Amino acid sequence: MLANDNLKARLIAYYLPQYHPIPENDEWWGKGFTEWTNVAKARPLFRGHYQPRLPGELGFYDLRVPETRETQAQLAREHGIEGFCYWHYWLGGGKILLQRPFEEVLASGKPDFPFCLGWANHSWTGIWFGAPDKTLCEQTYPGLEDHLAHFDYLLKAFKDPRYITVEGKPLLHIFRPYEIPNIKSVMDLWRELALENGLTGLYIVGEGITPLQVDSFGLDGLTYSRHRHIAEIKIPKYNIQRRFLSWYRKTFRKPAHYLYKDAMKYFFRDKLSASNHFPSIITNWDSTPRLGWQGVVLKGVTPNLFRAHVRKIIQAVSHKDKEHRLIFVKSWNEWAEGNYLEPDQRYGRAFLEVLRDEML
Repeated sequence: MLANDNLKARLIAYYLPQYHPIPENDEWWGKGFTEWTNVAKARPLFRGHYQPRLPGELGFYDLRVPETRETQAQLAREHGIEGFCYWHYWLGGGKILLQRPFEEVLASGKPDFPFCLGWANHSWTGIWFGAPDKTLCEQTYPGLEDHLAHFDYLLKAFKDPRYITVEGKPLLHIFRPYEIPNIKSVMDLWRELALENGLTGLYIVGEGITPLQVDSFGLDGLTYSRHRHIAEIKIPKYNIQRRFLSWYRKTFRKPAHYLYKDAMKYFFRDKLSASNHFPSIITNWDSTPRLGWQGVVLKGVTPNLFRAHVRKIIQAVSHKDKEHRLIFVKSWNEWAEGNYLEPDQRYGRAFLEVLRDEML
């Protein structure tokens, strides 16, 4: 499905559904907890640190409200985004979390805006409230029956006319394919089930893998962002420097922070240019609303710097046929990680307008 043949690429924006209360979050973090809880309490941790990042025209929305979902889709459509990749939390044994917004989108037929699903196959830890080592709900893989049940759950979405396709096949993103036991057998099974149910197959993309793993895992492609790579590159060379830096950050409660303009060169890998290698656009990164001083911050992003990054990524896929000019945008609304496209109180629609301008 191509949303607009006049656009230079196919932008798919990751969409976080963590903006409505659920019983599990009420139990773990207190009544009414959502992503906005962390966003609103964030504070600057060093000079020039842009926090709190507060929403602009959409406000502190609740994803149980259909009008909010309609407004988001309209805003995305107007600025060159083909569709949303809704994060999907199937933790095994039929355990699902944060499913209500997408299930309502599916059942209602609204908004009439393309979508696909991204299986966020990771355990739920205390990262939402700054305790990443605390496991709250473990991601499990019970076996064949669970994979069959999972596919049955996904099938209704795959058959929806709004579902995004590549080569005529429903597009499925998997966050951590390398953690799924016997993944190739699972992917083969799901493709077989897709054919049995009248689909032309599945187009499955994995994140954080190598080109060799695409084939060995039975996938169709890979996507990558590398937005945290600068933290690995910038580690001090000498052990005494590393110890001092660790002491300094812990003592003075200062997060690791780097300039966005320095990080940009790590977002893209020149060697990954095959038709099934899909880069990402990184709006920004700041995980301190969740992790406090233990977070990582990219600072100094501006619409002009973002434009340079977007232009390079679009150019990187320009040699492909239109069907495979996929770019994943990180993200539409990950506010507590500082990577979002939705208007905020500082820049309004400026970053969305950059996308629209560069896509035409």
